[in-house]
Amino acid sequence: MDRLRFISLASGSSGNCYYIGTALYGILIDAGIGVRTIRKRLKEAGVPFEHVRAVFVTHDHADHIRAVGSLGEKYHIPVYSTQTILDGINRCYAVTEKLYNSRNPIRIASPVDIHDFQIEAFPVSHDASESVGYTITYKEKRFTIATDLGYIGNEVAVHIRQANYLVIESNYDEQMLREGSYPNYLKKRVASQTGHMANHETALFLSENYHSNLNYIYLCHLSKENNTPEKAYSAVSDKFLENGIQIGKEVEIIALSRMTPSELFIFE
Repeated sequence: MDRLRFISLASGSSGNCYYIGTALYGILIDAGIGVRTIRKRLKEAGVPFEHVRAVFVTHDHADHIRAVGSLGEKYHIPVYSTQTILDGINRCYAVTEKLYNSRNPIRIASPVDIHDFQIEAFPVSHDASESVGYTITYKEKRFTIATDLGYIGNEVAVHIRQANYLVIESNYDEQMLREGSYPNYLKKRVASQTGHMANHETALFLSENYHSNLNYIYLCHLSKENNTPEKAYSAVSDKFLENGIQIGKEVEIIALSRMTPSELFIFE
């Protein structure tokens, strides 16, 4: 069996883009950085750009969709998301090349097959036109991405509890947000149930819902102003240790960089 592989090309408010693939093909989740940067970072990881067979979009905010139009219309890579999100993409100021021939509407909880991948969207709470996460199933392994969400609802929780590999938002440290330079309206927006996840919220849920088949946890979409990789990692790892879960033996935890790509992870 060909092994599943993952690389974070960017993760944060300046741009988000993740690659999940095999040795022969893969998909992107979001494309909030330029096409040239995507191509360059894939090449540096040893992944040919031609392996990208589809783009799945979580929501229509600019930091997730800047390159979607070019990938779809110029490079003829199918773009998948709900009809509401696809319509929102074409209204977004950041997308200069609108989606026409590359649009592929999907429905929540209705899986889509891309080669041996089965990709299923599930709803998340965020202040976009509509927002979804995705679970990619490959040879009985499940890779789940849940980013840009104000809280973990029941449907999100179901997918997390079944995941072998998980990318989940850990956006802000509460004290840094409270004492930081954001105006009050923005602080309220970030902390709302249609905003983002605080480190302690992500840590608490994960520690209470950890299962032995969850092998890797990637903390994503860390705020530049209101978080640090060290704070996000410590919040989760401390909670795990309190619950007797051994980091590095039972589960790996990685805080993803905002601006630079991760290593290429190839799973057993």
